Amino acid sequence: MTRADAAAPGTRPCLWPPSFSAAIVDFDGTLADTWRLWRRVDEIFFATRGLPFDESAALTISTLGFEAGARWCVGRYRLRDEVSDIVDEWNRLGAALYETDVRLRPGAEAYLRALRGRGVRLALATTNVPEVLRAMRHVDVDALFDEVVCGRDVSRGKDHPDIYLEAARRLGARPESCAVFEDILPGVRSAARAGMATVGVRSSDPRQPVRELRAAAGAWLDDWEGLAG
Repeated sequence: MTRADAAAPGTRPCLWPPSFSAAIVDFDGTLADTWRLWRRVDEIFFATRGLPFDESAALTISTLGFEAGARWCVGRYRLRDEVSDIVDEWNRLGAALYETDVRLRPGAEAYLRALRGRGVRLALATTNVPEVLRAMRHVDVDALFDEVVCGRDVSRGKDHPDIYLEAARRLGARPESCAVFEDILPGVRSAARAGMATVGVRSSDPRQPVRELRAAAGAWLDDWEGLAG
């Protein structure tokens, strides 16, 4: 059963009918259950360098995005790899898994299409790169979203609001007219600092800090089914 509960004080978006004119939506964890896929990529990355898997590092990388995450790994583990080579490795491994394994969560596509039917403009804001997104056989992001903003399009990770502000700019929307759907705490907090309404989305990742995320978000979503009534 879907729950879309009001949570933190401040802007409390209504999900249906939508109280916002633009929606900015994360992909991994939020729209698609991909944490096991990226965990596998991280496990391969660490194993091929003779390093034990580092759970906290995996969380840091997911927030920073590819290039900043690769640069952080080089410094943290004193790697001899070039940052660009690490990014290429992650993209190659990810694209191979995305091609066949990734599908949207139940109800997500129906809700996105219902929002568009109400005139809400949609942007995808993801730390992924276009090459990985295009590899998917079962998800056509260009058909679902008016704009797609990737991590490499901005200079900082989701612990800063850059990607959400860029998405709003491309949509021609003011920050206060946007709702951001996210499953990570740094993203919810930075979007809120930018003046956007926020919707925390429960993911299947057991590492997700659900209590903190619910407290930080303006609304909470357990799943996507039945949102459009």
